[in-house]
Amino acid sequence: MTKFAFLKSFGMNKKTIFGICFAMMQLGSIQQSLGQFVGQDTTRRVITTAVGFLSISPDARAAGMGDAGSAIAPDANSIFWNAGKLAFIENNIGFSLNYTPWLGKIVDDMSLSYLSGYYKLTDDQAVGLEFRYFDLGDINLFLDNGSPNGSVRPREWSVGGTYSRKLSEKLGVGVSLRFIHSNISQNISTIGDDSKPGTSVAGDIAVYYNTDLQMGASTSKLAFAGSISNIGGKISYLNDETKDFLPTNLRLGTAWTANFDAYNTITLSLDFNKLMVPTPPIYETDSNGNIVYDQNGDPVILRGKDPNRGVISGMFGSFADAPDGFSEEMQEFMISFGAEYWYNQLFAARAGYFYENENKGNRKYFTVGLGFRYQVFGIDFAYLIPTEQEHPLAETLRFSLLFNFDN
Repeated sequence: MTKFAFLKSFGMNKKTIFGICFAMMQLGSIQQSLGQFVGQDTTRRVITTAVGFLSISPDARAAGMGDAGSAIAPDANSIFWNAGKLAFIENNIGFSLNYTPWLGKIVDDMSLSYLSGYYKLTDDQAVGLEFRYFDLGDINLFLDNGSPNGSVRPREWSVGGTYSRKLSEKLGVGVSLRFIHSNISQNISTIGDDSKPGTSVAGDIAVYYNTDLQMGASTSKLAFAGSISNIGGKISYLNDETKDFLPTNLRLGTAWTANFDAYNTITLSLDFNKLMVPTPPIYETDSNGNIVYDQNGDPVILRGKDPNRGVISGMFGSFADAPDGFSEEMQEFMISFGAEYWYNQLFAARAGYFYENENKGNRKYFTVGLGFRYQVFGIDFAYLIPTEQEHPLAETLRFSLLFNFDN
């Protein structure tokens, strides 16, 4: 059963279903679910997952740089971007509070909140904690005849811990483990006795490398980062036969930071992301456009591979399962790059761009941001500008507060 069919079973109208799925998954992912629900779309094969809130960039600093945050200087939000760099933080203890009103162009009560903190055990080791909370807002329910049937307020959250260690002065590794809880059904009786909140456990592995460079009278730093996040078991809201993949993500990035003098610093960053989740295949259809099923009741695959696979098979098979081969596999990489300028380590200005292929979600947007630091306190803002008019992500704001202390 697709998520749309599942949500429709609670008596929601199409607009309400769209809103929930739009919030649950990354922007654009619904296009594929819609195709499976009302007719197959053979041109756009957007990869869909459960608990898409795990993939939303939580902090305003990286968001202002086009979501290119994997290799930039570490802070409390490194737990999300790359746990391997957490041990390179210079302060001993710190935390960050992040808040994002989500899809404000459509609704006014949906938001993502993110709390993260770290503690340096030694100069070479650090631990961290994170808590993510996604509030989908009030969802109105309707009966088949269109009359109101109450409302629900779905919520999703995760909590996790991180350990990061330097293997040398230049190389670090990190691991994270988190528990995920997704309650989109809210125990509505019309779904049936099998409905339940979805739960799972997921982990991250990350590596981070940085080295100093000399450029005449100025100094610079070059960093590389790689991670695989949200590795874990599938999640189900009904039974073992209706499970969805987590948004397991491969992130590769690099950043170059140049200190021109005591007052002026600039960072350029570049990230590549790919969901390590099976690509939807193209199913065989009859003359009326309806999907053909075999004797076992399974849809007949015309091109591509069966998406109903195990987690490990789905992860590594995701690099060679696109129906259109290598060209489509390359379309599944999302690209983000950004720039950050600091004056005297007090004031920062940021800009960036995020690109996703039109067949895989079609998110394309510019970002801008500002940051301020004073002693132990910091504050960041980010603003998202889509390339399309009337885009659901238009006017997205992010806010971050940071605190860093020494013993």
